[in-house]
Amino acid sequence: MKYRPETLAAKAIDAIDDATGAIVPPIHLATTYARDADYKLIGDRDYTRDKNPTPVAAEELLAALERGAKAAVFSSGMAAATAVFRSVCKPGDHIVAPRVGYYALRGWLERWAAKWRVDVDLVDMTDLAAVRAAMRPTTRLVWIETPANPTWDVTDIAAVAAIAHGNGALVAVDSTCATPVHTRPLELGADLVMHSATKYLAGHSDVLAGAVVTRNVDDTWREIMTTRATEGAVLGPVDAWLLLRGMRTLFVRVERQSRTALSLASRLAALPGVTVCYPGLPYHPQHAVAARQMTGGFGGMMSVRLAKDPLEVVKKLRVWLPATSLGGVESLVEHRASVEGPASPTPRDLLRLSVGLEHEDDLFADFAEAVS
Repeated sequence: MKYRPETLAAKAIDAIDDATGAIVPPIHLATTYARDADYKLIGDRDYTRDKNPTPVAAEELLAALERGAKAAVFSSGMAAATAVFRSVCKPGDHIVAPRVGYYALRGWLERWAAKWRVDVDLVDMTDLAAVRAAMRPTTRLVWIETPANPTWDVTDIAAVAAIAHGNGALVAVDSTCATPVHTRPLELGADLVMHSATKYLAGHSDVLAGAVVTRNVDDTWREIMTTRATEGAVLGPVDAWLLLRGMRTLFVRVERQSRTALSLASRLAALPGVTVCYPGLPYHPQHAVAARQMTGGFGGMMSVRLAKDPLEVVKKLRVWLPATSLGGVESLVEHRASVEGPASPTPRDLLRLSVGLEHEDDLFADFAEAVS
């Protein structure tokens, strides 16, 4: 029987322990594995670094949800993302990446590219003409982040993939905030999907993890796996177990957060001095792309631009917690410009909101009072 994604997630693909019948997979903490009298491995593992069995269940579930061939979990989202760039590109290659996106990754990419003589063009990924103009004969990788943090621009994955593949380049998508609940980039033409699994996949603000999913098991994938194994950016067994636990409730969490976010975005936009950036709103510049590309909702992330001093507004909030990160069950507010520092491209009047599982009326009342 072919299960739907919600069932696969809840059942963790029938992750029943063969040895005991437990319906929750065990945590394997051993770092090394014994050999028999003939010095042959008893099983198919010799050392835990990239062969611990605990992460396998999480990888199999994520690959199934993204409808990919294979998945690999990493020690963080940054470890997953940087492994893609370092595995795919060599000196002399060219990368096209988004002008708007996760600030820490953009900073790393610029520093790494300068050191390794890789050219990078940062472009508006919502402008297909700009993407097309940025392509070169040496373009090896096109990196997409959609919806893009913190303005929540939406890139047309299928259209950009067609441009990239027409020029012989690979496409990787950071789909952290869309999750496989709302978008499956591999079905839209992407070659690789990356997640900061710390966020929605784990979902409880208690795990640091990353993941990459591939459409094909090819030389690129084998190089990514070699990079992970040799550099040791692996996910520990306890964190892998927590990640799987989080993914079992992925659909109920994300669907609820998205419903709340859509309604909340409309209510907040009606407040004086508040402008809301959320792809689910009809006036969002890429709403039509989002409506075509995202299924079942538009995600739980939005940003607001305020007429009042945003930091003064944050001081008055009680339900929204001022903290970095996103995708957990608690609603968070962050002033990205302060976190990113003086060189930040994020507008000073912008607050990023991660909608959690609290009641919508409490979230709205807290924010409305703070901006009044």
